[in-house]
Amino acid sequence: MDSYLSLYNIKGFKDKTYGMPFIALCANISWELIFSFILPHSPLQLFVNYLWFGLDSVIVFQFFKYHKNEFPNMSSLKVYTSFSLLIFSAFSIILLDTIMLGDHRGVYSAFGQNLLMSILFLVMFFKRGRGLRGQSIFIAVIKMMGTGLTSLHFYLYESVSQNSFVLPSLFVSILFFDLLYVFLVANKYKKNNIPILKI
Repeated sequence: MDSYLSLYNIKGFKDKTYGMPFIALCANISWELIFSFILPHSPLQLFVNYLWFGLDSVIVFQFFKYHKNEFPNMSSLKVYTSFSLLIFSAFSIILLDTIMLGDHRGVYSAFGQNLLMSILFLVMFFKRGRGLRGQSIFIAVIKMMGTGLTSLHFYLYESVSQNSFVLPSLFVSILFFDLLYVFLVANKYKKNNIPILKI
């Protein structure tokens, strides 16, 4: 997953935008904040959480630096207020969900927000129109593969998903929307004659 986050950062600076849907970014960084510093995971996963948090922090920086390219009619005050409210909401929902469900590894919230992200990528794709600002086929494929392999691991080896109807449903739904996103991005490459190896 860190590979596609790095690609977000590169593509974002190149296109002068942010490459992750705004709401998904707020949810992502809230999850990483909680499971890095408030309810820290075991050492190996904790290191990964730190890495994700760092990479997502770069995307937050890109959001504030380039937000006028995506929201030209929105004042900076409204952008900062919206960001603060969304971060507060996402943080509260994830933390309460973790406590109420006793899900101290954050599995349900992780896959739940992953589904949200997959849907929001489609929204961002259509919102940004003809171009692929902040998006690429590499990001789409690596996101799909990373989440798909993680879902497969949880389905086969983690008891939390083997005893759940919700998690397998999330796995399938995420894969469906990720495949759709890959198809749309690949089709955009073809229509615009963009070389497939171009980031």
